[in-house]
Amino acid sequence: MDIGADNPIEREPKGHTMSEQNTAVSVVGLGPMGQTMVRAFLAAGIEVTVWNRSSEKVDAMVALGAKRAATVADALDANAVTVLSLTHYAAMYDVLGQATDHLPGKVIANLSSDSPEKARKGAEWVRSHGAEFISGGVMSAGDNIAHPASYIFYSGPKEVFDAHAELLRPLSPQEYLGADDGLAQVFYQALLTIFHPWLLAFDQATAVIERSGHSIAQFIPFAVRSNAAFPYFMETHSVANQNGGWASLASLKMMDAGAQHIIDASEEVGVDSTLSHTAQAFWRRAVAASEEQGRAVSTYALMLGDRP
Repeated sequence: MDIGADNPIEREPKGHTMSEQNTAVSVVGLGPMGQTMVRAFLAAGIEVTVWNRSSEKVDAMVALGAKRAATVADALDANAVTVLSLTHYAAMYDVLGQATDHLPGKVIANLSSDSPEKARKGAEWVRSHGAEFISGGVMSAGDNIAHPASYIFYSGPKEVFDAHAELLRPLSPQEYLGADDGLAQVFYQALLTIFHPWLLAFDQATAVIERSGHSIAQFIPFAVRSNAAFPYFMETHSVANQNGGWASLASLKMMDAGAQHIIDASEEVGVDSTLSHTAQAFWRRAVAASEEQGRAVSTYALMLGDRP
């Protein structure tokens, strides 16, 4: 990359020294996560300017020590770096679109969730208006970004990330993945793909315990104990998936039968088993594909599109 005078990373935005860039930031979007980020910045001694559509959320942050921006333009003007914490990337266009003439020379760190391709298009849009861009995916325990398991994926130009990593460090440990603007969202959404069905499965499991007349509290230690085996399954299945997926006709039929047992146990006590029916449908598709092709076809292969 050319590091000449025209490089926006090397220029100091008007009105801000390099030291100020590392001690001041703007946060746009004050949902639960945005508010958590503001608190983390303030606790680290970083000056924070905030903007949000609803003023009551701004008031709450100002009461903690943040500065109020009356407009999006004011938030952008206040600091070299603006962190976005919005519902999706469409909201970024709505918000920053109010002040595109204030974007040149700025850095946008969009930590909102969306698809990888929407992140890439969002990055292109921001850069087309003269600003630098990095994307992030916040892997946190709910809104608890201080939890030991919390961290943030980042992607985009490494020189932009490196220049502002110190400023962003109070939010959570950082995992820079690469230059592809969509890469943070690839990893982020892949992990949420695991989390969403897990959360629903946990609800179904505890509903079965309760409807069966037993104690959820008594059950939980066993759930936690079983969870300790999940890293083993992930590691072994990841190797299998690099080689076409885990499958034999016998194992697929066993999983089909096991899914039926879960369905029966749930429906006997009136618990919704939609999730288990979906799982069983995958096992049955894999069985049918294996029998038709005369070779084991894994559910992983089915999801990749390996159909008869």
